[in-house]
Amino acid sequence: MINKPISYGRQYISDEDIQAVVDTLKSDYLTCGPAIPAFEKAFSEYVHCKYAVAVNNATSALHLAAIALGVKPGDNVICTPMTFASSANCIRFCGGNVKFVDINPKTYLLDLDKLKETLESAPKGTYKGMVLVDFAGYPHNMEEYRKVADEYGMWILEDACHAPGAYFIDSTGEKVFCGSGKYSDITVFSFHPVKHITTGEGGMACTQNKEYYEKMALYRTHGITHDVDKLQRKDGLWYYEMQELGYNYRITDIQAALGTSQLKRARKNVEIRRELVRKYNEAFTDIESIKTPYEADDVYHAYHLYIIQVEDRLGLYNYLRENKVYAQVLYYPLNLMPYYKQFGNKEGDLPIVEEYYKHCLALPMFPTLTEEQQEYVICKVKEFVSK
Repeated sequence: MINKPISYGRQYISDEDIQAVVDTLKSDYLTCGPAIPAFEKAFSEYVHCKYAVAVNNATSALHLAAIALGVKPGDNVICTPMTFASSANCIRFCGGNVKFVDINPKTYLLDLDKLKETLESAPKGTYKGMVLVDFAGYPHNMEEYRKVADEYGMWILEDACHAPGAYFIDSTGEKVFCGSGKYSDITVFSFHPVKHITTGEGGMACTQNKEYYEKMALYRTHGITHDVDKLQRKDGLWYYEMQELGYNYRITDIQAALGTSQLKRARKNVEIRRELVRKYNEAFTDIESIKTPYEADDVYHAYHLYIIQVEDRLGLYNYLRENKVYAQVLYYPLNLMPYYKQFGNKEGDLPIVEEYYKHCLALPMFPTLTEEQQEYVICKVKEFVSK
């Protein structure tokens, strides 16, 4: 019997998570303490990167990444339209211009061929970089995008907010995890409650580049440093310097402690998500009116979202909601948001993402989704499409 609404995503907080937070509340540090570097170290090990900067949310992480990559007023940067606003907004924060390129109809990621067409149609040097979003948890084959980026002298900012734990297999046979930085310059993650790992609110920027790391760490904390080797004067141990105009993007020890605890079961939770996907796919495989997610053989999808496409999306959405299933639509194309339309973006520019938007629906997907709840969701979807 289903009594409570089933949301499309939700946090999973264990007794161990609660105890980790309580222990921190009882400690000497609630912020600016040892739990933050401990979380950064644990997360960098999880995604196989050298450096990680923990911040108050992923939007801040994206902003810091754009600063570190040197985005300046007038710089042109390519971005996918199938993403949350922050992926492009971070470029606008720095005064850059955003060029949206359409998505691949199978993966829903920024289309590699359309990217090449866009770059070939403009003089070299027109575009400084690209923001690639591992939408729904599907990792880009970043090796291929890196080849294009290198050819045109561009950097890659990877938004992997949906994809911690995901990987693709490159031409050497290596599993390249989102965040490892083997092919992308900086990768950003989110710890919002509906994501794989939560700190309530929070984010992380990961890189293999020490210069990027140091710049992001500096700008995270007002542009202030205590590093004795970088100070212009040395008055004593108390002395610090504000060397750049930075921001207060710090995360607290309370949040970091929760994040470190959550990481302990992160891989297991991705496996649970993938098992839920297997059950959904099995249930819908013979129903022609339902398009299920695509996953290539060389990809390990992290499935932040389980997205189907149906002809009558609004009808299914309303029917599910009437039956206490709170499915979600993700996302309205970012290029068609009122803010971005003022720059000349209009309907019809990117037909693939517009067609996707008309039919997409994210069904409940989270590790604590019970067998009974999933069967109920499947039943209600089948009821509607069989009408």
